[in-house]
Amino acid sequence: MSTSTPGPLHRIAPAAGLFLLAPLVAEFLLGNLPITMLAALLALAPLYGGGALLIRELTRRAGRGVPTMLVLGIAYGLAEEGITTQSLFNPDYAGAHLLADGFIPALGIAGPWTLFVLSLHAIWSTTASIVVAEALVPGRRTTPWLRAPGLVVTAVLFVLGIAATTYVDLAVYPFSPRPAQMAAVVAIVALLVALAFRLPRAGDGAPGTAPHPAVVAVIGLVAGAVFFLAGNAVSGWAYVAIVLVMDAGLALAVRRWAARAAWTPLHTLALAGAALLTYAWHSFPESPLTAVAPAVDTFGNAVFTVGAVVVLVLAVARTRHDRWAHESAHSHSIRTTAG
Repeated sequence: MSTSTPGPLHRIAPAAGLFLLAPLVAEFLLGNLPITMLAALLALAPLYGGGALLIRELTRRAGRGVPTMLVLGIAYGLAEEGITTQSLFNPDYAGAHLLADGFIPALGIAGPWTLFVLSLHAIWSTTASIVVAEALVPGRRTTPWLRAPGLVVTAVLFVLGIAATTYVDLAVYPFSPRPAQMAAVVAIVALLVALAFRLPRAGDGAPGTAPHPAVVAVIGLVAGAVFFLAGNAVSGWAYVAIVLVMDAGLALAVRRWAARAAWTPLHTLALAGAALLTYAWHSFPESPLTAVAPAVDTFGNAVFTVGAVVVLVLAVARTRHDRWAHESAHSHSIRTTAG
């Protein structure tokens, strides 16, 4: 039986999908932007999509996985919020008074906002979007999607996205952070990038069990609800403490489960899917950044929620089929050898 080499369009299709999925999740599924601003997707894609795609390609080329993506996602968030929008330092950004709670004068940042917004980027804008995109092409889940020219083009688009967003944000929300703050952001981003590729690799195939993927999804949904709703019950450093304790506990549990043979790509997808569904329900009470009729806003949130569910159902189906195909091939190989 002859095989054919995938054409260029088929080869880069997953990369193009992630390029668009990341900004859709980051701004529209979250509820920040209404469906009436969908055309802004083209302007947002170089920043969000370019960043997520670069993180994914660098991680997979290095033979690493989700922990590296998360650390690179923090670096991405720090660059966007510290350099591009400067919301980490601007007390009047978007008129939202983001630094009023838990402000640290010596650093010029607020603990709760810094933790909140960096978590948004590390988990939702980058890692969850990457995991879902990879699940749609399970046969190429851990292999690079781009060759060198594509990687260069992505990097150029990302830099242009940063430059354009910075220009627009500074025009709308004029602000000048201290030079020391900007220097600190650059230094920390560099340290995080270096750390991401020096994390200890998780073990693989250890004995033991892992919760069913559905249970993992429920855990992810609960964690997402705590992350978004705890701020309504407590404020300031109490919120920071709750989220950090929850994150640490979840990270330790997932690291232990992921080192076992019972952990599969479907488990990882369950966590990413829970993240997307968390954004989906959060979009309905969220007030969009631009004025829009409530009915139109609700309609748009429903459209993006249905879209997220459809994508997740397809991702689960493809991941299950890929696992079944591998298990069937393995069983056939054993029977053939035994015969």
